Amino acid sequence: MNIEAIILDIDGTLLNDQKEITKRTKEVLISAQKKGVKLILASGRPTTGMLTYAEALDMPKYHGLLVSYNGSKVIDCHSMKELFNQAMSVEEGKAVLEHMKQFDVKVMIDKEDYMYVNDVYNEKLVYRGEEINIIQYEARGGNYKLCEISDLAAFLDYPINKILTAGDPAYMTANYKKMMAPFENILNCMFTADFYFEFTAKGIDKAKALDTILKPMGIPHDKMMAFGDGHNDLSMINYVGTGIAMENAVDELKKASQQVTLSNNEEGIAHILESLI
Repeated sequence: MNIEAIILDIDGTLLNDQKEITKRTKEVLISAQKKGVKLILASGRPTTGMLTYAEALDMPKYHGLLVSYNGSKVIDCHSMKELFNQAMSVEEGKAVLEHMKQFDVKVMIDKEDYMYVNDVYNEKLVYRGEEINIIQYEARGGNYKLCEISDLAAFLDYPINKILTAGDPAYMTANYKKMMAPFENILNCMFTADFYFEFTAKGIDKAKALDTILKPMGIPHDKMMAFGDGHNDLSMINYVGTGIAMENAVDELKKASQQVTLSNNEEGIAHILESLI
């Protein structure tokens, strides 16, 4: 196997729609690590929302890496040492939170064990005809306790890795340019799903994090393989030597990738890696 690092998005890529890593996928990824391949999970999730999956894949044993908040932070799974962290300043975070008050979106921020929102009962989104409790979904996904804060902008007194907003997809499409207008040149502002729009520090993406961490390790681009499904995976797909889109990926990612594998529900990662390991 001529691959030294495998980078995986989590939702829609590593996990099936039941939020599970299948036995087959788990076995092939552990086998790759036993052969010396560095395994990296790269997600928009907070670090706390990635640990369970890292442990399931034996990543602490093999010094796997977690790239969280879409590239804003990198953690070594074995030592839990922070290898990279580039957050928004307090002033930048406050400005975003103040600006977002005029939009019909649910704003979510985190600190340590808690996710902070304005109203825990204003949690419903309708997506593809199905009602979703988006606050519960994010809190459970990040392993957070919930806390209500009436004024998030006034509350924020710490550098923050990500500000997440969620709303009706049609509303987000109609309003995202206004949402990002004051910050277009000073922060990263992006869709991570058609109902998610988020803010991170300027220049932050998955590729920036990978370049910062993997280059000093001596792992060249052409020996990296990445799997993804969303717009926020585009930077890392373009960065690595072998970029692979899931069948369920957005069209833009498929066009940028060297190959399209089976979907996340059809064990697309294992389908590719079994022939290489």
